[in-house]
Amino acid sequence: MTIEVVFFDAGGTILDPYPSFPELFAATCVARGIDMDADRVREVQERVAPHLVELLDEAGLDHGPTLSPEASRAFWTFTYTRFLAELNIDDPAMAQALYEKFSDPTSYRLYDDVRPTFDALAGAGYRLGLISNFDSWLEKMLVEMEVGHVFDTAVISGVEGVEKPDPALYELALERARVDGSRAVHVGDSPVMDIEPASKVGMTPVLLDRIGRYSDDGVRRITKLDELVAVVDSV
Repeated sequence: MTIEVVFFDAGGTILDPYPSFPELFAATCVARGIDMDADRVREVQERVAPHLVELLDEAGLDHGPTLSPEASRAFWTFTYTRFLAELNIDDPAMAQALYEKFSDPTSYRLYDDVRPTFDALAGAGYRLGLISNFDSWLEKMLVEMEVGHVFDTAVISGVEGVEKPDPALYELALERARVDGSRAVHVGDSPVMDIEPASKVGMTPVLLDRIGRYSDDGVRRITKLDELVAVVDSV
């Protein structure tokens, strides 16, 4: 066996807002008496999200939203306020309500293919790990989801004080797992946040592209997690 440990990203890889970010956003608005539907939110998300870094620079905000509770609140309140402005909603209280909703662990669910994949990998003798940009409450949420115990090693940016795409977070994971990068796989949904830094520390990266956003550019790519065991076995 060449590979010893399979690391996973969290958001967009093993869990996400439920039933989805646009649907939960819209439902939160409706609950406060604001007419909204998920398609409108999705259109704004697709248009604004790629430019968040530039917008943060303009607003003078840091790019490290998970490194402290204060940074998280500032980043996400700014983001939700921007989304609301694009939706022609001027309501600071609504931005706060959205921040509270998306900071609530009960607003998240594991993807259906996560538990079977964890079981299959563990059954094949692989150790599991986690490398995630997330607030520190991810640890508690994973325990509540009854999967916290499956990770031999977990490094979370909100706990460690370093965020992806800094390779230091990946190096820390390898150090704690006591494994060389050549004997580790990392699975994530972002070429910039997951694939590039994992490659820099010698890991084998696997891009999880659930909705077909990316072209096949030579990176190991899967569209669902139940394809992962065969990929790891072939490394």
